[in-house]
Amino acid sequence: MEKGNQTNVSEFLLLGFSNWPRQQALFFALFLCLYLTGLLGNLLILMAIASDHLLHTPMYFFLANLSLVDLCLSSTTVPKMLQNIQTQTQSISYSACLAQMYFSIMFTNMDNFLLTVMAYDRYVAICHPLHYSTIMTQYFCACLVAVPWVIATLNPLLHTLLMARLYFCSNNVIHHFFCDNNSLLPLSCSDTSLNQLMVLTVVGLLFVVPSGCILASYAHIISSVMKIPSAQGKLKAFSTCGSHLALVILFYGAITKIYMTPISNHSTDKDLVASVIFIVVAPVLNPFIYSLRNNELKGALKKVLGHRKIFSQ
Repeated sequence: MEKGNQTNVSEFLLLGFSNWPRQQALFFALFLCLYLTGLLGNLLILMAIASDHLLHTPMYFFLANLSLVDLCLSSTTVPKMLQNIQTQTQSISYSACLAQMYFSIMFTNMDNFLLTVMAYDRYVAICHPLHYSTIMTQYFCACLVAVPWVIATLNPLLHTLLMARLYFCSNNVIHHFFCDNNSLLPLSCSDTSLNQLMVLTVVGLLFVVPSGCILASYAHIISSVMKIPSAQGKLKAFSTCGSHLALVILFYGAITKIYMTPISNHSTDKDLVASVIFIVVAPVLNPFIYSLRNNELKGALKKVLGHRKIFSQ
């Protein structure tokens, strides 16, 4: 089709959960509750870590970054979804759609990188405890976060620029609650082969390599823990990794379904569920998983909430 015969759309329609019209009020209440809970929980984690000098360690530094990223990831998509459900107007402008795609990819990438960095931190803490302070220096930890931020900022820029060169004709209906590559590419009347190649190559590389690093880290961790003679020692070592491992399984399970399968094999309902898991549910679980299993963090949260005075009376 010639470019001159194409008319680029000015907006898209995010259908989201409109296939269930009778459940719209329920969806709105549920997602609003989850969003506010995740927002509050991650803000409390950030405040607790910032206010307690005992938590100024590599593990909590990475956790603070993870809480910030989870907060931003859900804020990129959920407020617009809630607005669409409430107003029953599913429109989003072309520029806003591309911006939403950019930031959702960026924060998803950062989630991925931070989970990898946290796995490496646990590997050093368990497998090389005597050298932990010399390996995980303040400068090295800053680099472990700064470099992923640079990659996470540049990678979605590539996908956004490739998307911006495409033309969209009459079909502007997105069967999703936010804009992403997989939902936009089938709507284009341009050649999307380059875009699809970049999605499979770059996204695959950015998820396969970190996931491989996580698996390698946990292989060494399990090997070291199994050498501990006492059952109590093994349990303590595994408990330090349990929270992180739970988030890894949740995150990579959802991401694999959405981004690591061909577009032709995608199901709208399954994609919606998988997206809700890592965009809405995971940011809510993150504060609870880490705070409920961590006495140091619970103590810092009590300080932030002013519970210490109540408990001392």
